[in-house]
Amino acid sequence: MTAETSPGETDDATPARRRRGDPVVSLRDTAYEAIKRRIITCDLKPGEVLSEGVLSSELGIGRTPVHQAIDRLAADGLIDVLPRKGVMVKPISLNEIFDIIDVRLVNEAFCVRRVAELAEPADIARLCENLDATWEAARSREIETMMNLDRAFHAALAASSRNSLLPDIMGNLHDRSTRLWFISLRSNEQHVRVCEQHAAVIEGIRNRDPEQAEKAIREHIEAFRDNIVRQF
Repeated sequence: MTAETSPGETDDATPARRRRGDPVVSLRDTAYEAIKRRIITCDLKPGEVLSEGVLSSELGIGRTPVHQAIDRLAADGLIDVLPRKGVMVKPISLNEIFDIIDVRLVNEAFCVRRVAELAEPADIARLCENLDATWEAARSREIETMMNLDRAFHAALAASSRNSLLPDIMGNLHDRSTRLWFISLRSNEQHVRVCEQHAAVIEGIRNRDPEQAEKAIREHIEAFRDNIVRQF
């Protein structure tokens, strides 16, 4: 038994995988990803009160890993823990949206300028592969797939910046933004606009033009903000 389990629980739902030498996914991480996905896709709605017991039953995972997952989601800014009241999905407020976007504008503008200067052919190839997959998902209107690809696009930009801190900083901002992406991508024609905006960012990077790349990422983030505000 590990520190993340309670009596009768193990840290791996499939022990046979450990014997085969395959990667082990802990119950805590499984619970975290499952609850996070339900929050991001608004299956668990903003402001909804959560029961650890109900989540444990629905996920088929013990309460200890579920409790630890909730603690992690609270640190991510997706859940509020209210003393003597329990836990709830963090409500979405316009003030928080504006705060997140302001910080994203600063960090991602800096990021793409570095990428335009430092990107290697393999970095640009990965961004282009992501764009091709995003166009395909857009044509099929696969919202969740587009959401995941959108996040992967921005993560690839951070990784290509050659700055060791940017992936963590931007990753946290994106965790807080992801359910907003899901909401944004439900609007008509937003699918196509996202693809066009990503293509403009890649073009600036391919041209080794930091100004062009920064302009494109700012337009992308500001369009996201405007679309969210319209829906609110």
